[in-house]
This record gives sequence, C-alpha cells and structure tokens, in this order.
Amino acid sequence: MRLPLPLLNLFLRWIEKPYLRHMAEPLKMRRRFEFQARWLFLSPPYTTYLDDILAVEGHSVSAHWAMARGADRNRVILYFHGGGYLFGSPRTHRAMLARLSGLAEAVAVLPDYRKAPEHPFPAATEDALLSYRVLLARGYAPENIVLGGDSAGGGLALALLHLICQNDLPHPAGLFAFSPWTDLTLSGASLKVNRDTDPYLPVERTKETAAMYLAGADASNPTASPLFGQFRGAGPVYLQVGSTEILLDDSRRLLDALVSQGVRAELHVWPDVPHVWQIFQGRLNQADKALADVAGFVAASLGPKPI
Repeated sequence: MRLPLPLLNLFLRWIEKPYLRHMAEPLKMRRRFEFQARWLFLSPPYTTYLDDILAVEGHSVSAHWAMARGADRNRVILYFHGGGYLFGSPRTHRAMLARLSGLAEAVAVLPDYRKAPEHPFPAATEDALLSYRVLLARGYAPENIVLGGDSAGGGLALALLHLICQNDLPHPAGLFAFSPWTDLTLSGASLKVNRDTDPYLPVERTKETAAMYLAGADASNPTASPLFGQFRGAGPVYLQVGSTEILLDDSRRLLDALVSQGVRAELHVWPDVPHVWQIFQGRLNQADKALADVAGFVAASLGPKPI
C-alpha cells in the first residue's frame, strides 16, 4: 500500500512522536521497532540476507549483508543504522539497503554495533572502525567501498570517516548520510526552530539521549560529534535531510565544514518529509526518489562495474 506523505506525517506526529517523547526504556524501544520493521518496511523481491561476523585481531562485531540479485559483490556499501545509538539493528534497516543494493548494483553490509546505555561511547565508533578494517583485510579495495548511515548511524559513518582521515587509512570512495546526527552538543538552531514542525523526533529527548550515549564523555569530541571532525582529503559526501527536521542544521553546518576543508559535498533538503523518510521505500514516492538519487551517487563514486 502506498502512503501519501501527509498521511505518513500525521501518523508519525500523533502516534510515533508521543511514544518517543515518553518511552524511556531502550529495550522496549528496540522490541517495538523490530516488530514494526517486519511489517512496515518492504524487502524487494529476489533479495538475499546473510549473517556474518566481522573479526580482526581478536575483536569482532556481528553484521548482516543485504544483496539484490545481480549486485556486484566486489562493490560494497558499509552502512550504519540509526536509532539514537540506543535502538535499531541491521534487520530494521536491511530492506532499505536491499533496495539500494539493487539500484546501485553493490552489496550492503550493516554492522550490529554496540548500543548505549549498555555500551556507551566510544563502543560504537570502535565497532565502526573495526568493520572498515575487516573489509580492507578481506581484500575489498577502498575505492570499492562507500560509507553510509542514517540519523545516529549517519553521524557514526561520518565519525568513522574522521578516524580514517586522522589515522591515514585508505580512504573510501565516498559517503552518504540521511538526516545525520552530527552535533551532540545540541547547538543547532533548528532544534528550536523546527521543534513543532518536525513530525517525528521530539526535541525534548535529545539531551537525554545524547547523555546516555556519551556517559560523561565530551560532546564536542569529533568521534562523537563529527561536525567538529577533520576530513581533508576525503572523497565526496552526499547528504539528504528534511526541511522540517530538528536535525536540519546538523546537515547544513556539516556541509559548510566539509566544503571549508576542501571536500566535495552536496546537501539536498527535501520539503516536508519526516526524519529518515527513505526507510519507507516501496510505500512512499519521496522515499523511492531519494534512494534512486543516492544510488546514482553511490554508483558514480564506485565507478563503472568491471567487465
């Protein structure tokens, strides 16, 4: 069933936003989102899903692969799911990545990075860096890897890119992010300006969520808030965000920071769409169009498939 955008926004505003505003138990949030994902997010036909363990030097992280039929297994999207660093999993986001796998003709791997509050910062960034190192160790060429993520996962992908640049690791071909959370100091003006227009995210929970993840760490640390990161020499970055989101300025200011460091970056602001609307692919026209656009970026970043 197709969802008209106004109807989706109405559902999110009156059902999901109040739930997120009042629910304080991460375990319940995780269970609910997993349940919703099973019936709401559509897997495209002929999709293959595989579990995996990404391990190197005695450390490991579970992961999940999403592969469309015909996707080139030498070209990979390393994707970090959203959920405020508290909930979400590869399975809640795998349908979206399966769709992107088909559009971009690349496979996708989603690490099941550790979550707060059980595993606060920097556990997630450690798992992200490990995941990238494992792909390199398995023989994936860095020019055949694109990083991606949404919301907190978008921030995590950008934090990983900062670490790659700072540690002189081989740079991936590019990075895309959907509505990334880039500033845990919560200094963006849109947190106030869009508090009522955002149909999904309750601004009242941002401070608490950031505190649960940081567990006393400095919010301005660039591996927690990649808005303050160093990206010189990085490949192209592609950002999508909604015009009414409280995280709008997290993308706007990140774009300015990237461009000031010589990174080729572009930001596309979509009117009236909710936070990470792309996850409603197969049901929402705006989601399908957004994924098609980012697939074009991924395909261009990875270059032509080998003959």
